[in-house]
Amino acid sequence: MNIDGWYKQILAGDKDAFRHLYEAYAEYAIRTASAITRNREMAKDAVQETFIRVYRQIDSYNQSSPFEPWFYRILTNECMRLLKKNSFYSKFEHPDLENEPSIAEESFDSLSDLYTVIQSLDDAHRIPLILKYLKGFTEKEIAEILELNHNTAKSRLFKGRQRLKDQLFPTERRLNNSE
Repeated sequence: MNIDGWYKQILAGDKDAFRHLYEAYAEYAIRTASAITRNREMAKDAVQETFIRVYRQIDSYNQSSPFEPWFYRILTNECMRLLKKNSFYSKFEHPDLENEPSIAEESFDSLSDLYTVIQSLDDAHRIPLILKYLKGFTEKEIAEILELNHNTAKSRLFKGRQRLKDQLFPTERRLNNSE
């Protein structure tokens, strides 16, 4: 069943439909929240609160708009609320990539370096990159989720990619600056 079917059933009070919605989105929501909060336990709390808010606010969802940007706006806001509430940033726990047999050892080192650099970025540049490359949202959807105008979202993605490149390839940056 798709979101439209679940939506109608959830509005009608069908808890089973909400369970299906939870099962469809929870795992990806935890991954996204982990990347934003840099803390797996805080991410689980954010996801739990997000689903509670979705359940309570499902009647405010505009069915003519895609569900995912609405859902991830709630999730992102909840992550930011928990980060602010706790007022500290824990070291990011890497997802269990080593359990996936398709990822080679040297690829894991590269991914580990990439995650470390992504997590070192400020929220304004890190979160749009996470939404773009972890979740596959478009610039327009990222702008909607983060409640920014389209050009600001586009600029943050560009600057975030530049900062990643500068940190991952510092020698290349020095060579380009010396030309």
